[in-house]
Amino acid sequence: MFEPETDTFQGPTIKVVGVGGGGGNAVARMFEMGIEGVEFVAINTDAQVLTSLNVPVKVQIGEKLTKGLGAGGNPQIGEQAALEDEAKIREVIEGSDMVFITAGMGGGTGTGAAPIVAKIAKDMGILTVGVVTKPFDFEGKKRRIYAEEGIKKLREYIDTLMVIPNQKLITVSPKKLSIVESFKMADMVLYHAVKGIVEVITRPGLINLDFADVKTVIQSGGYALIGLGEASGEERALTAARKAIDNPLLENAQIEGASRILVNITGGPSLTLDEAYAAAGLIRERTKRDDTNFFFGVTLDDSMDENLQVTVIATGFDEKGRSRLFSEMKEEMSSPFDEKTQETADDFPFDIKSLLDSLKDE
Repeated sequence: MFEPETDTFQGPTIKVVGVGGGGGNAVARMFEMGIEGVEFVAINTDAQVLTSLNVPVKVQIGEKLTKGLGAGGNPQIGEQAALEDEAKIREVIEGSDMVFITAGMGGGTGTGAAPIVAKIAKDMGILTVGVVTKPFDFEGKKRRIYAEEGIKKLREYIDTLMVIPNQKLITVSPKKLSIVESFKMADMVLYHAVKGIVEVITRPGLINLDFADVKTVIQSGGYALIGLGEASGEERALTAARKAIDNPLLENAQIEGASRILVNITGGPSLTLDEAYAAAGLIRERTKRDDTNFFFGVTLDDSMDENLQVTVIATGFDEKGRSRLFSEMKEEMSSPFDEKTQETADDFPFDIKSLLDSLKDE
């Protein structure tokens, strides 16, 4: 008699690739914090920095070109280094179903090599997501221009891109937050972005979302809005949903106009159907479209206790939505370091205090 082999199924192979110093630091932090079902890779031209990272797989690129001393802040060197060792990059991502490429844009290796990694992944038919940061204003005009040029190149090859301007960390965080803690906050945002998508893919749900659903939303999705909100207490579902879609740390954070949306709600045994419906309904209403392709999932997790978590991925913006996104990008590029940076977490719905508390717990 034929019996199905229920224990042999393996989920999609997902890899998170950190390129350059910022990307490597982010991947190292993700690895230390732990995300199940993910393989971590760090790619860099700087041999010393690469050696210091606590990451399972490390790939040095451009050894002949840079002698292991880094790209010197020059994206062209970073690009040439990646091209020099294209075979190494191809080998390390081979067999992947999905690759996250994480980099701090504005420097040499991350800015120059990340688009090459993305191109290789695209040529191999791998679903590819970029999660990148932009420099603080105080890092100067040159790094900002490098970052914008790098992001433009990256967009040519990836399916979906999420951009986190480091400057937004200043606008939403307490005034006395140190620069070290600020960079840790950026790492935490990257961590939550990857964690949210990975858990949707790898955790079986009561109302299940699978890799095919995620692929439909992400593939050729362009700029993405991704959010992860968590809340407890009265109206926790609506509060978590608002946090997920109103996160001010993300660039282009307007869900209106999205033609593809994936929503996953995770809660403990006390999660009700009404709560799930309310959270999904709020998000659907905020898109202001009747033809949005909406994917909805529910996951029960006893460890959530009285907390409820909402993960949102939105892509495929209409012309109105895209024009708003690009106007926001233009404004972000031209805005000076001014009095707006004096705003605090109290001005925003995003729960920055919880994020800071999580940093202290690490």
